[in-house]
Amino acid sequence: MAKIRVLLTDDHTLFRQGMRTLLAAEPDIEIVGEASNASDAVSFAGDLRPDVVLMDVGMPGLSSFEATRQIRKQRAETRVIFLSMYDDEDYLAESVEIGASGYILKESPAEQLVSAIREVHRGGNYLTPRLLARLVDDFRVQSRSPMRQPRFGTLTKREREILKLLAEGKSVKEVATEFDLSVKTVEAHKFNLMRKLDIHNKAQLVQYAIQKKIIRLPEMLPVN
Repeated sequence: MAKIRVLLTDDHTLFRQGMRTLLAAEPDIEIVGEASNASDAVSFAGDLRPDVVLMDVGMPGLSSFEATRQIRKQRAETRVIFLSMYDDEDYLAESVEIGASGYILKESPAEQLVSAIREVHRGGNYLTPRLLARLVDDFRVQSRSPMRQPRFGTLTKREREILKLLAEGKSVKEVATEFDLSVKTVEAHKFNLMRKLDIHNKAQLVQYAIQKKIIRLPEMLPVN
């Protein structure tokens, strides 16, 4: 019987090594490669042709969501499972929108990850049970509320990119230069994304980006 070919993608070496050790013990799973960032994952997926890509959500550089879009575009039969520390509904909504087949919390038991790989390889979908239960509860609450929380998934791809750069401290002019756009075009994107997210100033924009893990706070250096 052919084994399920898996590509591991995570920027933490120890975590990748742990997953490799775990999955190598499964007789029907084969680790065909490892990537430490989303850009490499796209390249390796094209070369190695894995059945399943395990994709960490929060990596620097190219976003995991954009990498997943590219992987699915170049090889639709490759399935993607997101690995995340965060039970965030916006992340989940985005993963569903771009065609991911699974969303697993990193705190989940090992057997859930193995089950997820087998399930998506069969053509199904898999969601961490704890997150599924929370989503059901949230849906019940929101269905009774006249107000809905603005979602990151309502933004266009360009608006998401601009949001990230603005939150990282770049000026509108710098963003325009990076994307080869006019300042007026970037201002329009900025206005639209802030309107969609109900954000009214730069401080709120940065706070939202941190809350949704769009940007990372710099790690504090140890004090000697």
